Amino acid sequence: MNERQEAYLNLIERVLTCPNGQEPEILKASSDLVDGGFVEMLIKIAASMASEGDEDTANFLEKLACLLGKSLKLSPGAIPTEYSSARG
Repeated sequence: MNERQEAYLNLIERVLTCPNGQEPEILKASSDLVDGGFVEMLIKIAASMASEGDEDTANFLEKLACLLGKSLKLSPGAIPTEYSSARG
């Protein structure tokens, strides 16, 4: 795992553990990390959470990935589908 991927994981951890409602503030403070790679990492982690039975976290991360993907103007094909296929 490279340095940027580790930074993505740290940002995801901060988002998941912050007080409810502070997610946008945290993402804005780390806007340099909010890119297509971050969206891809969100989907990978969501798939992992779903496979572990943590549906609430998986759903939250999937919704966040979709919102960020739209705000970043990523094409629908640019967002990996591992999450959907992992959920069966």
